[in-house]
Amino acid sequence: IMAPVPPGIRFLTNFNREQWYKAFTFILTFLLYTSFHLSRKPISIVKSELHKNCSSELQTTGRGRLLQTEMDCGWKPFDKSNYKQLLGALDYSFLCAYAVGMYLSGIIGERLPIRLYLTFGMVTSGLFTCLFGLGHIFNIHSLGFYIFTQVANGLVQTTGWPSVVTCIGNWFGKGKRGLIMGVWNSHTSVGNILGSLIAGCWVSSNWGLSFIIPGVIITVMGLVCFFFLIERESMLRSMYDTELLLPRDGVCVDGAGVCVPMQQLVVVKSETEPSPISFFGALHIPGVVEFSLCLLFAKLVSYTFLFWLPLYITKAAHLDAKRAGDLSTLFDVGGIIGGILAGVISDRLAKRASTCAVMLLLAAPTVRCYSMLLVCGGLVNGPYALITTAVSADLGTHKSLKGNARALSTVTAIIDGTGSVGKFYFICSSLNSEIKEVKVYACFLDCR
Repeated sequence: IMAPVPPGIRFLTNFNREQWYKAFTFILTFLLYTSFHLSRKPISIVKSELHKNCSSELQTTGRGRLLQTEMDCGWKPFDKSNYKQLLGALDYSFLCAYAVGMYLSGIIGERLPIRLYLTFGMVTSGLFTCLFGLGHIFNIHSLGFYIFTQVANGLVQTTGWPSVVTCIGNWFGKGKRGLIMGVWNSHTSVGNILGSLIAGCWVSSNWGLSFIIPGVIITVMGLVCFFFLIERESMLRSMYDTELLLPRDGVCVDGAGVCVPMQQLVVVKSETEPSPISFFGALHIPGVVEFSLCLLFAKLVSYTFLFWLPLYITKAAHLDAKRAGDLSTLFDVGGIIGGILAGVISDRLAKRASTCAVMLLLAAPTVRCYSMLLVCGGLVNGPYALITTAVSADLGTHKSLKGNARALSTVTAIIDGTGSVGKFYFICSSLNSEIKEVKVYACFLDCR
């Protein structure tokens, strides 16, 4: 008796070639952008090691009196009293370069092969991430060195988001786009969580490795992108949509035994590539400006949590750097749930804007209490995820474009670039702060 086909194999054979490539592209782009966020997270974990106060010690003066002095054991130049401004300068450098570069990145990415453009960005980002960590290995104490690596990393990281959103938008239509991209966008939170855990492994012993390991990971993923990323479904059709008009061996005359060799003629179906949209042309698409401004405020809150939450927990709750980093992942776990929930609701109601508005209104009370990090993460990152994925893809294929799909990268870059302006607003204001606690973050969280 022949054994029946295993149910798992029967399930797998239900999917055709196109569905398998869609699943492969979904998973690959998910992992690619996970590595982007994974490499951004270490700076927030390491801040508490760049500046930390050792216990006080007693020193004897020349007259025999005892003086109590505070001994700093941080990493120069972040061991001084103005450490908050210097750490803020690191964030500001990255975010400012990211915001400015994002507007250009979408325009450039629309005119270059996504696979090569994304590979270049990932490999160079890994280089600059490792370079920051090598500052610890080679005992570098120059502020300019760390500012340079942050600026350079911010610029090359702009290659990521427009590229992956364009790729996923090319493969998946508008049907259930909110749900699909809500699940897909969880790579942001997954990357933050993994970045926190990886950086936390070495933050107290050798914080240089907290940057080097993520840098190596994103570099490897860049090479994976080069070898396996398929930009759009039409690239596969050019491989398979061929028609043989004549037999390979030629034509034989019946009864005569004579065969005439013929050349094989292959017809390849090709699609005319539309011209890329201009920057100002993308601004005229209905909804681009409105959603860009909405993302500005949502991203402001989200990235304030991303860069300052571990340090704030360290100062407010008096936890070590590793425990603070682990606790901060609750915000990202909430972000995963919120992103999927926002996608499902917006698909069901067919109202993206209303979904974002309601969730952001509900988020307002929760940002004032870090005991609600899980809920806050869901309500803040839900609209953030929806705008940067499904909404961007919808606007990039808007009916006013009349079928021209070469606007996805530019529209995504405009929306995300405007959101990035909000990211460094509070970082910028913190540079002139003279308050002893981390008030740039405490202005959101005053419930302990």
